[in-house]
Amino acid sequence: ADEQLTQARPGKAVLATVRATRSPSHPPKRVKSAQTVLRWPGDRALRSHRSSRAPAPGEPAATPPAPTGTRSVTTRATLAGVIVSALLILAIVLGSRMLRNFDSALLPYAVATVFLAFGVAYRYTVWISAPGARRLFKQGWRSLFSMENFRRAPTALPRMIATYLGFQKFLGARSHARWAAHQLIFWGCVLAALITFPLTWGWFTFTSGTGSGPGYEMRIWGFKILGFDSLNLLGWLMFHGLDIAAVLVILGASYFLWRRMKDRGAITGQRFAYDLVPLIALIVISVTGLLLTFSSVFLHGGGYQFLAILHMVSVVFTLIYIPFGKFFHIVQRPAAVGMQLFKYTGRKDDEVFACRRCQEPIDTGPYVENLRGTMRDLSLDFDAWAEYCPRCKRVLRGSAYLSHVKKGFK
Repeated sequence: ADEQLTQARPGKAVLATVRATRSPSHPPKRVKSAQTVLRWPGDRALRSHRSSRAPAPGEPAATPPAPTGTRSVTTRATLAGVIVSALLILAIVLGSRMLRNFDSALLPYAVATVFLAFGVAYRYTVWISAPGARRLFKQGWRSLFSMENFRRAPTALPRMIATYLGFQKFLGARSHARWAAHQLIFWGCVLAALITFPLTWGWFTFTSGTGSGPGYEMRIWGFKILGFDSLNLLGWLMFHGLDIAAVLVILGASYFLWRRMKDRGAITGQRFAYDLVPLIALIVISVTGLLLTFSSVFLHGGGYQFLAILHMVSVVFTLIYIPFGKFFHIVQRPAAVGMQLFKYTGRKDDEVFACRRCQEPIDTGPYVENLRGTMRDLSLDFDAWAEYCPRCKRVLRGSAYLSHVKKGFK
């Protein structure tokens, strides 16, 4: 009966093989009965299915499961979103000098940024409430504010920021073309955000210095920052910064859209709403923005109102879409800096953890232990797998399949 149960549950056979290959210095835990040995991850789903079935006639009604805390996570996320949105509204009012510098024509953009702030805060709170993300988040912040890490590696944090946020060198290992296109989109969006958001909130203002002539003054929160001539190179760059950003975004997004249409590997797993809509939205925003400049310069304002409404709708849609689509990885990416800093400092302190089977290096000891802790938090009873390299995991799964499930397959 035990052998039949093992054949019916191949996941347990793999776990038994892992325990058998552990080194003598890490003996397996003692178990009290064979029932404990034959436990496998599918048992939980099977018990849940049995408990959810309708009771037979004469049987007492099943006790409903205890709440898992989803409601509390939703409450915290909603509260975080409301607080962040309120703080942004307060910053808009104060930064625009009690709305004196606020342009009412940009009100839809400002409202969209408030919804963006709520959505980002809401989803970010939900994201870091998960056991895995919560552990990485805490370890990253602990490494970031550690004075000991700063004394031993004072340049580690700037290098991590430049590598994983600025130049994103990890993308170059996959494809140089993808890296270049990603850089075009990244820096184009950064430039557009640095110009658009302060203008929308009334933080930036451009006023004529003398009332006549080409002289302009740029002010932030009412304070003069610099004066420039609109007819020289600096003035041209100031007034056409969004056009430059639009060209960068169009080039990068067009490459990824072409790749989504031609690359079979990308076509296989792509989804229209998740993969194609963001690229189309970026291209529409950039093209309509350039058409606004084209209309004002070459058409003397012809069709400007229609293009302005079309551009506004596309921007508002994209801003609201960011927290709930593929663009959310923009918000998640800074957390990778803290995680990489945690791995870097752990590698300097401890030796690299070696695979239990082939002795090949896996990662730092703290990182492996952090992964095992996350698996235990998720009630995954095979956290010992974190101590094996990917190749050995495949070998162990294959050998367990041949020896316990398909004995005659050899």
